Amino acid sequence: MLEKIDLSRKLGKEEYKQVGGALRERLGALQRASRAAGLPVVIIFEGWEASGKGTLINELILPLDPRGFRVHYVHSSMDDNQNAYWPPLRRFWNMIPPRGRVGIFSHSWYRLALDEAAGAPGGIYGDISSFERQLADDGCAIIKFFLHISKKEQRKRLNKMDADGSSKWRVSARERRENEKYDSRAKAIDEMIQHTDRDYAPWTLIEAHDKRYAVVKILSTVAKTIENRLLSPHSDRGQAQTPKEDESGELALERSILAPSVLKNLDLNKSIPREEYEEKLPKLQERFRESQYELYKARRPMVIAFEGIDASGKGGCIKRLTQKLDPRGYQVSPTSAPNDLERAHHYLWRFWEAFPKAGHIGIYDRSWYGRVLVERVEGFAGEDEWRGAYEEINEMEDQWVRYGAIIVKFWLHIDHDVQLARFEERRDNPEKNWKITEEDWRNREKWPLYEEAAEEMMLRTSTTYAPWTIVEANDKRHARIKVLKRAVSAVRDALGLS
Repeated sequence: MLEKIDLSRKLGKEEYKQVGGALRERLGALQRASRAAGLPVVIIFEGWEASGKGTLINELILPLDPRGFRVHYVHSSMDDNQNAYWPPLRRFWNMIPPRGRVGIFSHSWYRLALDEAAGAPGGIYGDISSFERQLADDGCAIIKFFLHISKKEQRKRLNKMDADGSSKWRVSARERRENEKYDSRAKAIDEMIQHTDRDYAPWTLIEAHDKRYAVVKILSTVAKTIENRLLSPHSDRGQAQTPKEDESGELALERSILAPSVLKNLDLNKSIPREEYEEKLPKLQERFRESQYELYKARRPMVIAFEGIDASGKGGCIKRLTQKLDPRGYQVSPTSAPNDLERAHHYLWRFWEAFPKAGHIGIYDRSWYGRVLVERVEGFAGEDEWRGAYEEINEMEDQWVRYGAIIVKFWLHIDHDVQLARFEERRDNPEKNWKITEEDWRNREKWPLYEEAAEEMMLRTSTTYAPWTIVEANDKRHARIKVLKRAVSAVRDALGLS
């Protein structure tokens, strides 16, 4: 998940002043409303050393009544010998705020999972999820932040702190060791987030290079979470007085600032000259055919899922991917609206049905991610359903990987103008106009909604065992070569081949 975060995001002084001021007013009112409703709130700050947890916590509490919150600083998973006499989570039960109050944690029970000296049992992720679910079921709003910075930025901040006499004491061997082992630590953090990202206690990743941007995202997330909990139809807390949202002015600016940016910042001008393409394509296709044989010998199934903006070239990529494969060893499954039999089952049923047997390749032209894409945007799935689907999908893919499957997921992306040109070509070409429908034109009008859904999908489901590969697809040749390269490398890496 961390690799999908755009750390270049920044916010200007004027925008910060305008949006930040409005957010602080909202938070002050929301604290009073949550106190009146008896809503307990738990806010967790985890993150890299030197990512600014203390500074950002201070910014959060500025608009709050100090009588209504308490900040807990968790030094380590086992602060002293006394904690060794109790189950690991006991100490945190003692820190949970009463109804109507706010508990803020600078580090938390997640140290049990990440602290190398914790000595925590192997099932700690299950214990943590159970703990958070029990709090949520009792009405607690749980907000979890992970502050993300790059390895280079962390080293820069540590060096600056080390050179300053007033902050030198904060740079210990622990902080330096984390920077030295940044890559392995990042993998552990990804796994922690994957195991504990739940709809009742989701993680929010904070781009923490720019303080102003981080502050606005944190204040906005806290405000929205509390508002949603106070207005929940499943709770009598909805009777409390809450601030009304204004779709114009500061709120519109806030949403614009915090809109996802991974797809917007893609370099869609990447291309490959025809001569280079014609040279590389047959070689990569031959390598993938060899990889197919290696999969068969190893009895390892492979799952390849294609998602993307309409007309992004999924079909063309699948055609080139399979062109030289042994047809007995793969199957392409196009996914459309479910039929009556499929609707009578759980939405994942049909994908379990199409799972490839050992040594074979299953290719999905659109997939189970329709739940969090088209079903979300078109309203075919309720918010509870599509939000819960992130966890369900991750669990399914985790089972597949533990069985031995190699999972490769592609998101093909094009810009708005290229999509229009391809739509018009399909409309005007008798041999291609079967590809274009009224539904495609309607979906085009919902481009921002689909883009937002795709951004959240990739953030919530790009796991260490099944990461997303984003393919810049304005140039079809570039897209096909990138897909083939990734498919080949996924097999060879998984099987330990050179």
